[in-house]
Amino acid sequence: MYTIMVYDVGEKRVGRILKVGRQYLNWVQNSVLEGEVTDAQFERRKSDVRKRFNKDEDCILFYVMRTDRYTQREILGQQKGDPLSAIL
Repeated sequence: MYTIMVYDVGEKRVGRILKVGRQYLNWVQNSVLEGEVTDAQFERRKSDVRKRFNKDEDCILFYVMRTDRYTQREILGQQKGDPLSAIL
């Protein structure tokens, strides 16, 4: 499945959440990761994130699509992250 993870967490937790996300996804923008994962990897990542975020202060969004076939990305301005991972 193709997943986009977007997070808004406290400054002290940003590094921990990014580290968990990068285990399975590609960093493409500040607080945004994306990539292809299995169902098991997705569930494991959610579990890891739950252990590291504060549910009263933080927000993490997961957009899940069964395939990246129908996605398209247009970048305006400075591209961040790994340029090779940005090619769909």
